[in-house]
Amino acid sequence: MLRRSVYNRQFQRTIGNISKKSNLTIGLIPGDGIGKEVIPSGRQVLETIGPKHGLTFNFIDLQAGWQTFLDTGKALPVETVKTLRENCDGALFGAVQSPTTKVEGYSSPIVALRKELGLYANIRPVKSVDTPGNKKVDMVIVRENTEDLYIKLEKTYIDEKTGTRVADATKRISEVATRRIAKIALDIALQRLKNNGNVQLTVTHKSNVLSQSDGLFREVCKEVFESNKTLYSDIQYNEQIIDSMVYRLFREPECFDVIVAPNLYGDILSDGAAALVGSLGVVPSANVGPGIVIGEPCHGSAPDIAGKGISNPIATIRSTALMLEFLGHSQAAQDIQTAVDSNLREDKIKTPDLGGKNSTSDVVNDVIRRL
Repeated sequence: MLRRSVYNRQFQRTIGNISKKSNLTIGLIPGDGIGKEVIPSGRQVLETIGPKHGLTFNFIDLQAGWQTFLDTGKALPVETVKTLRENCDGALFGAVQSPTTKVEGYSSPIVALRKELGLYANIRPVKSVDTPGNKKVDMVIVRENTEDLYIKLEKTYIDEKTGTRVADATKRISEVATRRIAKIALDIALQRLKNNGNVQLTVTHKSNVLSQSDGLFREVCKEVFESNKTLYSDIQYNEQIIDSMVYRLFREPECFDVIVAPNLYGDILSDGAAALVGSLGVVPSANVGPGIVIGEPCHGSAPDIAGKGISNPIATIRSTALMLEFLGHSQAAQDIQTAVDSNLREDKIKTPDLGGKNSTSDVVNDVIRRL
């Protein structure tokens, strides 16, 4: 369960032109594989929760992904970006299936979407349900969303000395992007401090090897903290090298509150942290930028189970709640999270990834019943 109003109070200020509205237009981008099976669950939940909170939703179906690329030659159609930018308050993005080898003209649509819409923060709460015997996990991983190796500047060439192929990739860390992700992470930590009375921020990097790129990330995060020390004085500020961070994450997850990381490390840490709470199928995320929030489950397209009706919708439902939270509707978001927690705590209706035998629709219907 996410704490009430953990995000929207700070982020209405941070992302500026997202205003609290009661009539919301939501883009639905299922993508590939199980994305087509779980995104409808987000719509069902919104349609259920809306009348209880005076909210109305208009939905726009949009295209992106590998199949879209095969059909149209573009993984992210211009129309999709235009509609999101001009017409949508929020969106739900499912999953995309990407080829493991280079395909001319294809690149990840979600990475491109983050760049096109300036979705510079990826917020991934990872929280265990409070049941006997469970290890307490309650952290938020704040992932810089626009740069690092994900700028996709790569080249392959023949080394003149050896006559063999070499591939180079550019890693970019900028002061601008680091400042805004550090500020968001500190604001989340500040809100958790108000709720808990004790919180720490952990900055993750590998500056002992990457002294300039990760070194800049480390330095700027510290500068943001130091320059606002009056505001953040009660937040414990820590740093952790990425390799030891992974070790501690699995050994001592209860030690972490808010983790801020460059794009690649944040991606790896948040997927790994999902193992601490049972499955990628229960971990949500929100891509946040100026003017729009896109909820996105952390799992992939899972082609091995696509079409079987057994994909876990919980991550999408939680991402739907997270989207609402950022759009200022904290009570509606809280009600969704409470229903999901109740489903998980009761431990009767669950999909195979959590050891159950139920279908996607079984879980969705149970959550809706609890709403």
